[in-house]
Amino acid sequence: MITLDTPDTPFAVVDTTRLDRNIQRLHDHLDTLGVPLRLHVKTSKSTDVARRVHAAGPGPITVSTLGEAEYFADAGYRDILYAVGIDPHKLPRVAALIGRGVTLTVLLDSPAQAHALTRFADEQGIRIPTLIEIDCDGHRGGVTPSDPALLEIGRILADNLAGVLGHAGESYFAYTPEALHKAADNERDATVAAASALRTAGLPCPVVSVGSTPTAHGATDLTGVTEVRAGNYVFFDLVMAGIGVCTADDLALSVVVTVIGHQRAKDWIITDGGWMATSRDRGTQSQSVDQGYGLVTDLAGQLIPDLLMTGASQEHGILTRRPGSTRPMPDLPVGTRLRILPNHACATAAQHHRYHVVDSSTSTLEIDAVWLRHNGW
Repeated sequence: MITLDTPDTPFAVVDTTRLDRNIQRLHDHLDTLGVPLRLHVKTSKSTDVARRVHAAGPGPITVSTLGEAEYFADAGYRDILYAVGIDPHKLPRVAALIGRGVTLTVLLDSPAQAHALTRFADEQGIRIPTLIEIDCDGHRGGVTPSDPALLEIGRILADNLAGVLGHAGESYFAYTPEALHKAADNERDATVAAASALRTAGLPCPVVSVGSTPTAHGATDLTGVTEVRAGNYVFFDLVMAGIGVCTADDLALSVVVTVIGHQRAKDWIITDGGWMATSRDRGTQSQSVDQGYGLVTDLAGQLIPDLLMTGASQEHGILTRRPGSTRPMPDLPVGTRLRILPNHACATAAQHHRYHVVDSSTSTLEIDAVWLRHNGW
């Protein structure tokens, strides 16, 4: 039997009990709202994880790179949304996927991109379904519903226009249920308003796409929306726990590390899991509870009170007590294996090429499977 004591550390672990619970929770919530999910695979980048969501076979997905699109197309996925503004130099890869029978929808937010896409589509004699990105909270890209550029872009796209897309990036800074509901409502309202403006101008807008893990869980009314995108929720992380969307007990991703030394005078425990294993993400530092680089559990997944990963160099992690704690440092000899719960699941998962899969509903630490993931662009 291969257990979590077997592989060389550091390595990534996925707990299927928590994974499946997270998947079911959002599925049930969106069912009550009557809107389908378009899974965002950017967090797991794993066909094995996607199969837990789409048990009946490949379903609609969102990707963040064309490499992901190609990887999932190889696995039989045919309804793919590339939800990053399109670089015209990448259009030949888009055309190649369309040529393979993939319905690949792209995203843009400027007349320049729209002109480039339309010229390319006309030259190739193909239709490239395209969504216009809507700025619903000033977080990043997109055009506002009242921006004249919205209709200009729609007219340039002509037959390539497929709809609109909004992403409430500021929802990652919403720390109360009321703030999450407001972010979800604002995301919906802005995107639906943009769709209405296009339709009033005589332009087609069949797709009204919204989503983020916080707003997917915080939404209570999605009238006018045709799909919800979310991806982080399959694993969750400490940033999501800090927002209040989940708890630490829901985190399905962790990294196993080994104690390799101590600095007793500094109350440091040193591991072989640095930022190459967990990432440099410090997403909780702006939240009410700063979790350093991650919480620490024993190998069975039980939290060790007040122990944090507070430092990281390339291949070394430093564990210390939470500032202000009066608890004694735990006795963790060299060779002790621990697990780190990450701040940002997407960033931590990206440091690894595979997941070692366990089921926490059993009493063993047996590794049930190894799932591969895709990295790169």
